[in-house]
Amino acid sequence: MFGIKHIKFDSMTYVLHYKNGKIQKEGRGLSFFYFGLNSSIVAIPMGSNDLPFIFNESTNDYQTITIQGQISYKITNPKILADVLNFSVNDSGQYKKNDIEKLNQRIINEAQTATSSFIHEIKLKDAIRSAKAAEERILAGLTASQAIGMLGIEILGANILAIQATPEMTRALETETREKLQQEADHAIYERRNFAVEQERKIKESELNTEIAIEQKQKQIAEKKMESQVQQSDNDRKLREMKLAADISVENQRKQLIEQRTENDRKEAETKGYVIETTLKPYKDIDWKTLTALSNNPDPKFNISLAFRELAQNADKIGNLNISPDLLDSILNRDHKR
Repeated sequence: MFGIKHIKFDSMTYVLHYKNGKIQKEGRGLSFFYFGLNSSIVAIPMGSNDLPFIFNESTNDYQTITIQGQISYKITNPKILADVLNFSVNDSGQYKKNDIEKLNQRIINEAQTATSSFIHEIKLKDAIRSAKAAEERILAGLTASQAIGMLGIEILGANILAIQATPEMTRALETETREKLQQEADHAIYERRNFAVEQERKIKESELNTEIAIEQKQKQIAEKKMESQVQQSDNDRKLREMKLAADISVENQRKQLIEQRTENDRKEAETKGYVIETTLKPYKDIDWKTLTALSNNPDPKFNISLAFRELAQNADKIGNLNISPDLLDSILNRDHKR
């Protein structure tokens, strides 16, 4: 009625009521009457917004990649934003112009600017794996951007959801990766076989070393036995030498004893001979017959034997002498009976 109207906003909307170009009211969640002919109402959403983006960039090796993600932001100074962009609403609360898209596009442009310099410096494979670095670059670029600061907004975060190459390059990379994985698998098989061969070699080498050690031990045992035998032989030889030396010493002593005995017997014999010679010296020149007579032997056999001897010496003077065995036997027996 008469151009007076009523409008109401929720608590997440910051409202600026301009009357004749001057701010009449401002605040969040306002509800008021206004005169439509000289009023202008600006409504700015204050909640956080998630802005999805997707753009293409070229890597250092001239390959195109697609970067997909989202940026979270919120409006912190609605009055600054109202001076830059048009957020005016009509009587029904609908925006007269869609400048929210301009705001989003400016944020995306700043994000792409911050990312492009980084992507242009790296190669395709590195770019595909650089999501975390791209997030940091976008966040740092938006935070330091003067254009973003002039919009009165705060960047809450940036997330990279995907970095993808073109389908053809993706298939090429998949093929390359598949071939590389196959090569790694083949290399792993080779390594396993080589490891098995190496282990087998080590086992055989260990067995050979064990056999060598056993042979060395047996050789040492044989050498020890030989040394023991040599030592035993040497000891036996020494014992024999000692025994022979003892026998030689005994024989030498016996020899000395025999020589001494011989010498003693010789001296004793010489002494006895001298005594006998001295004793018999007076009888040396006496006739044996005289000596026989001096002996005065009473044995008739002795006398008969002397008689026969005398007869024998004078046999050339005797013609015939008959002595019968009976006579001789009777003489001997008679003498024996006596």
